[in-house]
Amino acid sequence: MSYSKIANAKGQKLAYFYYQGTTDLPTLLFCGGFKSDMMGSKAVYLEQQAKLRGQSYVRFDYSGHGLSEGRFEDGTIGLWCADALTIIDEVITGPVLIAGSSMGGWIALLCARARPERIAGFLGIAAAPDFTIDLFTRFSPAQQQEFKQQGFLAVPNDYSDDPYIFTQALLDDGAAHCVLNSADKLAINCPVYLVQGQCDAEVPWQTAQKISAHITGQNVIIELIKDAAHNVSRPQDLIRLDKAVNHLNAAINTPPMS
Repeated sequence: MSYSKIANAKGQKLAYFYYQGTTDLPTLLFCGGFKSDMMGSKAVYLEQQAKLRGQSYVRFDYSGHGLSEGRFEDGTIGLWCADALTIIDEVITGPVLIAGSSMGGWIALLCARARPERIAGFLGIAAAPDFTIDLFTRFSPAQQQEFKQQGFLAVPNDYSDDPYIFTQALLDDGAAHCVLNSADKLAINCPVYLVQGQCDAEVPWQTAQKISAHITGQNVIIELIKDAAHNVSRPQDLIRLDKAVNHLNAAINTPPMS
């Protein structure tokens, strides 16, 4: 795969892949999850489908992820959101259909709030906004003690041999970027589609309902998949994600009724 790099606000080079489409559909931007990268099955599949439609598509790695520069343990929600905004502001032109998986859903919500004039549609895939809030309480007593002593905790990763690293900076910064615990609603009025598995062990399926209730827009669809886990990456799940993108493309290009 041929990819490009662009410097983020800290001067770190972010790796990204950009497919220039041939239609007037909004650019589909995929934001991956915590310690995921742009080579994941959802990112690659959505690119393949975008190419079939002639829709411009971008996937990228946050700093400290995949092919991008930086250390993963130095990252925070705010920094990774800034990375995504760098891609929106400096790589993509025109409207954006932003898709966020897991933590990427949180990043995408922050981007939609920060760039309402650019974000034309939102796809949440097991979106995990505010996941750092109760993270400490989910550690075992021994893990909590270890975290307090060294300021970080390494936790086995179900998806690779490289462990998750949770830091105090991640938790503190996450608290400053919460979107659902605020009394103020999220001013997001573009079409929204939320796909959520009901067998998700990481993100309760009710989170999708909370997101819907907390945004100002009314054009929101929640699709619950009874037997899907957190990764939403089985062949039948990927087909559902593509249908969600097609629905959002149609909603974006259909003028609202007066």
